[in-house]
Amino acid sequence: SPIARVKRYKEMLFIKECFIFSYFRLEEATRQQEYRAALRIQSWFRGYRVRFYIRHLHEKAVIIQKIWRGFRARARCRQMVMEAYFVMKMNFYNEMAIRIQRRWRGFYVRKYIHSFYSRKSYLERISRTNELVRGEMDQLEELQKKERVCLKKVKEQKAKLYQAYRWHHLLSTKRCPGVFNSPFRLAPHEMELLLRQVKYQAPTKLVPRDCTPLTPAAPTLPSFHETVESPRSKTRAGCSPRPIPSRTPSTKQQVRWSSIEGAHRCPPPKPPLTKYAS
Repeated sequence: SPIARVKRYKEMLFIKECFIFSYFRLEEATRQQEYRAALRIQSWFRGYRVRFYIRHLHEKAVIIQKIWRGFRARARCRQMVMEAYFVMKMNFYNEMAIRIQRRWRGFYVRKYIHSFYSRKSYLERISRTNELVRGEMDQLEELQKKERVCLKKVKEQKAKLYQAYRWHHLLSTKRCPGVFNSPFRLAPHEMELLLRQVKYQAPTKLVPRDCTPLTPAAPTLPSFHETVESPRSKTRAGCSPRPIPSRTPSTKQQVRWSSIEGAHRCPPPKPPLTKYAS
């Protein structure tokens, strides 16, 4: 019936209003909690999206960096390979240039600077010159040795003559034999013969020790001459080995003795004049 329908409709409206009222009341009670939950969900979702996007950007940046770094590394590697190849070529060229220079310098030096045949001939000339010089030096040494022996003999002879002059009082006489003339010897001693050759000259004037003469006194001892001739004085004029001094020594006699001594003095050796080969 229509009344029942209206009642049923009103009841349904009331139930609907109650349900809506209870629903809104419940919603009003849970509105803040739902808001906070929605806000948390939104923040989490937005954070997830941002993190996902950032992760995506990082991955793409890593890919870009990988590609760029690979490109740079390949370019640097190509540059290093080119430099190493250039260094290798330069080392090879330098080694070949050194070989060429060594060959050329060796050829040039052997042909124009240090020629083997010219060096050999030079050494042969030097050896021949050395042989000549050595021979002449040997001759000069032998000559100097003879000269020294001659001078030594002359000094010994002069010393013996001077000693004989000092020992003139030991000369033998007709009545009494001297010290060096022993009657038990078959022949007289050498000093006895020298004493016979030397003639003693007594001093003519004695000079006191306290006074000094104004003029140089004449030598009281005569100069004796060598009996052994030097090998260089063989061609000189010979002089008597036994000079007879005068009783009174004068200036003329002194000049004569000095000339005799100079005649018997051995001259210094002269090196042979030879033109050596260069």
